[in-house]
Amino acid sequence: MSDTVHGPSTFLPSHPGPERRFHVSRDALRASLWFWPTSASLAAVLLALLLLQVRPADDVAWARWIWPAGVDAASSLLQTVATSVMTAATVTFSLTVVALQLASQQFSPRLLREFARDARTQTILGVLMGTFMVSVTGLYGMEVDRSVPVLVVGLVYVLGIASGVVLLLFIGHITRSLRVDTMMLNAHQSCLAVLRETYPDSEAGEVQEFPVPDGGTVVPARRSGIVQAVQAKPLVQMLQRHGLTLRIEVQPGDHVTFGTPVARVWSDSGGVVPLGAVRASLAEALEIGYERTPEQDAALGLRQLTDIAVKAISPSINDPITAAHALGYCADLLVDISRRRLGPEGEADSAGVLRLVTAGRDYRYFMDLVCGPVRRFAHSEPVVLSGLLRLLRDCAANAVNDDQREEIRRQSSLVLESTSRDLAVADEQEVRDMARRVEEALAGDLRSAFTDRAGETRSV
Repeated sequence: MSDTVHGPSTFLPSHPGPERRFHVSRDALRASLWFWPTSASLAAVLLALLLLQVRPADDVAWARWIWPAGVDAASSLLQTVATSVMTAATVTFSLTVVALQLASQQFSPRLLREFARDARTQTILGVLMGTFMVSVTGLYGMEVDRSVPVLVVGLVYVLGIASGVVLLLFIGHITRSLRVDTMMLNAHQSCLAVLRETYPDSEAGEVQEFPVPDGGTVVPARRSGIVQAVQAKPLVQMLQRHGLTLRIEVQPGDHVTFGTPVARVWSDSGGVVPLGAVRASLAEALEIGYERTPEQDAALGLRQLTDIAVKAISPSINDPITAAHALGYCADLLVDISRRRLGPEGEADSAGVLRLVTAGRDYRYFMDLVCGPVRRFAHSEPVVLSGLLRLLRDCAANAVNDDQREEIRRQSSLVLESTSRDLAVADEQEVRDMARRVEEALAGDLRSAFTDRAGETRSV
């Protein structure tokens, strides 16, 4: 089959070509529990081998100050530290696994990556494994008929103390990490950082629109998985060289299947499209993996918070207050989104010609992402329904255009429609009262809309 296409609209799926067997990104390394401890272990072995070459005579003053005893005492110290540190490392790994299990079962399976990415946990594991490797390597270099490698013994002494300190710090850290409030805060902060990097500020909350030409050659996905990131710069350079315009119709967070359309390409001259070059460049530009990552996926943080809210109102957990708090964090993110430029983004080449258009989320997508699952699962829980309407009230107070206000009004109506008719009269009145406050905020009457500020309970 030729890699050159002449027709105006062609779809040519092909069998997957040779894929890179290993593709390790910076974010993947950060999310791995093995990389940094392994790196620390290798560095510790090399350092210990170097320090083993330093064996001053027993009568040297500075050497006696570091280690006044003999080889037997030094060997005992290294054996004790190695044994103790390996026990501490086992406890650390065990607690980490327990934390991952609890986070997955009680909150959201999408939080596991955040635990694995935790820099403090990786640092602590690195210190423990480095201490163990220095101790074992030092034992290998202990010789009865030679002087003591005092620098290795001194290093093990210091690392042994440091290992005890980091173990205590780890216990306190893992205790804080397992609190649901900490998880919600981390998800919120991570999502806010991605929003600021992905969507530019816009006081009008504009949604960009780019004209879509007729026809075009459809480019299929070369592999299945979840889009993790889109690297636009190399792709734009290729498009400029060949005189092409490309529109990517998937975005980070989307699942794609081999052979399905992911982009369309047009030739400036309306003639030949070098499909082989386009496929190769697009395969490099679209980072596709087996899980969602927060690198460019602004919706992932909102999904994590929504998962926490939905899990909290499940019959097995039955914690509507936590769900209401999660909606509070979502409200802050949605308010931030209302003042950002959403929708597709365009990339121009060095000559200022538009070459690449990438897909983008709109305001309705983010609102549906949060409000849809919560209203469906919380239809008979007035605490959560009121919390959802408080979220819409906060968004209404910060809406910057009519499209946003109309979407907020639509979501409020859907909440009322999904409210169970089995609610007590007082509970139903509370929900409807909060919906009325949403309308007041949309109308600009913030004083009346925010009279009730008591949170989970009514104050008036």
